[in-house]
Amino acid sequence: GPTNNGKSMIIEKFRRLHPPVSHADQEQMPVLTMQMPSEPSVSRFYVALQAALGAPLRPRQHVSVLEQATLSLLRAVGVRVLVIDELHNVLAGRGDIRREFLNVLRFLGNELRIPLVGVGTREAYLAIRSDDQLENRFEPFVLPRWEPTDEARTLLASFAAAFPLRRRSMIDTEDMARYLLTRSEGTIGELTRLLTDAAVAAIETGEEAINQRSLLVAPYVGPTERRRMFERELP
Repeated sequence: GPTNNGKSMIIEKFRRLHPPVSHADQEQMPVLTMQMPSEPSVSRFYVALQAALGAPLRPRQHVSVLEQATLSLLRAVGVRVLVIDELHNVLAGRGDIRREFLNVLRFLGNELRIPLVGVGTREAYLAIRSDDQLENRFEPFVLPRWEPTDEARTLLASFAAAFPLRRRSMIDTEDMARYLLTRSEGTIGELTRLLTDAAVAAIETGEEAINQRSLLVAPYVGPTERRRMFERELP
């Protein structure tokens, strides 16, 4: 799905729903979430995995040692689902490094016999699709941009109820939903930013509700316009 549309929030909620459980002197961790390193090297990936497990890190270990130690830790704490966020970072590596990392994903799936979940932008899916065996193991699930549907209007109603304004914000109408989602370009992160700026403007102007006036006064600028403004500043 597109950036800033709540993917990381979804996996964090999933992790909280399946928290670690302590048994005597051993902790079980059914769901492990980690972030793909910005540089997709195999050693950094295993180090990031160990860090997510809370294991003490030992510098300058050979990849084979890191690999076996990580596998032992994952089995010891009973990881049943491994979630890798920002998977599109794999494309930051050179072709040979990228292939090596994709081999690691296949290896982990074979060794651990657990589901691997990759979370990222469209580029993450393109990276997985470049490997036929991995593509068969990852079923794509798209998190689309928001459209002015009943579901979006329900979301807007929850925003309106959450803001501490003295008057009700009528932002869950069909016309307002279309306007807000067009201006925020359909991602929940941008929508949150727009409505927060509008709520602040509503307080400062005395409107005490998010309406057309407070939305016009709000200093929010959408992502496309922000890029244009930045590009105009470039020499």
